[in-house]
Amino acid sequence: MSIMNNSDSARRTFWQQIMDEGFEFMESVKLYPIEESCEDFTFLPGAVDEAHVEVEFSDSHIVPGIDRQFYLRSGLIHQFVAAAQELNDNGFILKVEDVYRTRTMQKELAVKQSIFDKVVERVQWELSGGIPPVQTLIRRLAVLVAQCPKTGTHMSGSAIDISVLHRDSGKEVNRGAPYLEMSELTPMNTPFIDQECKRNRDSINALMHKHNFIAYPYEFWHYSSGDVLAELIENTGKPVRYGAVDRNPETNEVSAIENPLILLNSVHEITRRIEQALSRLR
Repeated sequence: MSIMNNSDSARRTFWQQIMDEGFEFMESVKLYPIEESCEDFTFLPGAVDEAHVEVEFSDSHIVPGIDRQFYLRSGLIHQFVAAAQELNDNGFILKVEDVYRTRTMQKELAVKQSIFDKVVERVQWELSGGIPPVQTLIRRLAVLVAQCPKTGTHMSGSAIDISVLHRDSGKEVNRGAPYLEMSELTPMNTPFIDQECKRNRDSINALMHKHNFIAYPYEFWHYSSGDVLAELIENTGKPVRYGAVDRNPETNEVSAIENPLILLNSVHEITRRIEQALSRLR
């Protein structure tokens, strides 16, 4: 599909196809084997200070009232620092938007009003103004905001959401849309961005891949390593060492989440949120 075919119909067709593809991918994620390492976490700001690497961290709250958890599995720190250093050397700064999420954070994010409204509005658009069926919305949310621990690799402490800044000006590198965009611009390979934005995405992907952080195809800001998304995308056939875990903030001890396929929000709760969103969007 060419960016020249920029009609609403083309955008809608792309959105439907890529979201359906993403849902099937997530169904495959649920089946992938995990051999949890229970490796501990390292505080990223401390690690980059020690390495004398320039990295920025988001100061916003992704979930109201809960600070972001800038913790990454310890085995990934070296490659993270190497990626950030290479960006610095090339005149850029890696900005970390999000890393580890607790159960509460992921549960609340999945029905956060600002994100939920965007997804509901986009599915309404997809259906040419129709009322979104609950199952359709659940399928779309499964791709954009993980609904169970196993598919939410932020809960594995192995995924990072990033932006990239120009080191001289602090201006964000244009990737075609801002962080947490929820539209046909969100998938990594969207044809609805210009060539400069595509080159920016491609060059960031290549650098992150060099340091073993694998791009998630359905969000242009999300990168993983050693988890179910990374191993499945790379088709390694290796069992996953980083699965969804609870982290004890006092001891830094890690324990695997039991029943990681259980929905964080019930179908009843999602249905209620759909009704609220539709009411707000009228």
